[in-house]
Amino acid sequence: MTGTASTPTRTGGVLAVHAHPDDETLSTGALLATWAAAGLPATVVTCTRGERGEVIGARWSALEGDGEALARHRERELAAAVASLGATQHFLDTLPLPADLADLADLAHLADPADPADPAERADDVPSGPVEGTSTARSAHGVLGARYEDSGMSWVGTGRAGAAGEVPGGALVGVPLDVAAGRLAGLLRERRPDLVVTYEPGGGYGHPDHVRAHAITMRAVELAAGDGAASGGTSAPRADGWAPAVAWAVAPAAALRAGYAAIAADPTARAVLSAAADDRRATREGPLELPDPAGPLPSVATDAPGDLVVDVLPVRDRVLAALRAHATQVQAVTPLDHPDAVACYALSNLVLAPVLPRESYAWAPGRAPAAPLPLP
Repeated sequence: MTGTASTPTRTGGVLAVHAHPDDETLSTGALLATWAAAGLPATVVTCTRGERGEVIGARWSALEGDGEALARHRERELAAAVASLGATQHFLDTLPLPADLADLADLAHLADPADPADPAERADDVPSGPVEGTSTARSAHGVLGARYEDSGMSWVGTGRAGAAGEVPGGALVGVPLDVAAGRLAGLLRERRPDLVVTYEPGGGYGHPDHVRAHAITMRAVELAAGDGAASGGTSAPRADGWAPAVAWAVAPAAALRAGYAAIAADPTARAVLSAAADDRRATREGPLELPDPAGPLPSVATDAPGDLVVDVLPVRDRVLAALRAHATQVQAVTPLDHPDAVACYALSNLVLAPVLPRESYAWAPGRAPAAPLPLP
């Protein structure tokens, strides 16, 4: 997925940073598919492989709790989903840490070691070139490196997640911020996207990896652009003129509640509920239930309208195909003919959720576009 001597790396477009496989579609699928369909570069960076997540379905139930096996399986699901969206994808831990950022915050000792000059000094099982997108991450020098693991979570309230009771040693939340952000900054420099998107500061619903992905993204933009956010609501460009706009995925509260009401009333959505009425909690397949339209909303909800809005219907087929590719995490994916919900789906929490007719984004403070974006 990186450029070669014969195929120069395309620059511009949109780059989305996400915590786990499936987040790229759930949060930014329509944006990615829309830009890709217009012939613009669409890139996804995934911070972990979701190896501590729950698994839907009897067919895949043995994967839950087997981190290595689940990671490999979700790599394949992610590849299929990204292909449906028309995007390309990298895992954060496979990106090299640029040399000029390796000693940032006195972290030079954490940088990737250089290749041994003598091939005989290499370990027999370490390849001589970089390997991207595999469940065992390797540095740009071909040296075995640490994988950034799913940090896990626990439910601390309705629609609100918090830290897990036990966090693995290789968890994303434990990676020094400037090391993780430095890897992403290197890709940003290479790709020079027009737009970078990620979660709002609360991570959408509080998952520790989502919150960390937000922090990594914002720090990486600072490192890549060579400065902090300028005053006046726009990004201050580097000497070479490049400064990406940064947008956070949000959902207007009114639209979210309207979507909840829509799936409660829509006959197709009601049929989905009826089909999944049996008690199959053991495999996280049923019974499905409706969200409370008047209940508390996750942190992704905002009272303000979006600064950037993307229509879902023109790319709905691509988005739904990508959702279906994440079969261990997403179920009951069904198109709807309703003005307030163009589809529905459910996760392992067994709550039916709407796909809203528009994806909404808010500009990060100081990171609104300084010039018009090449929107499709």
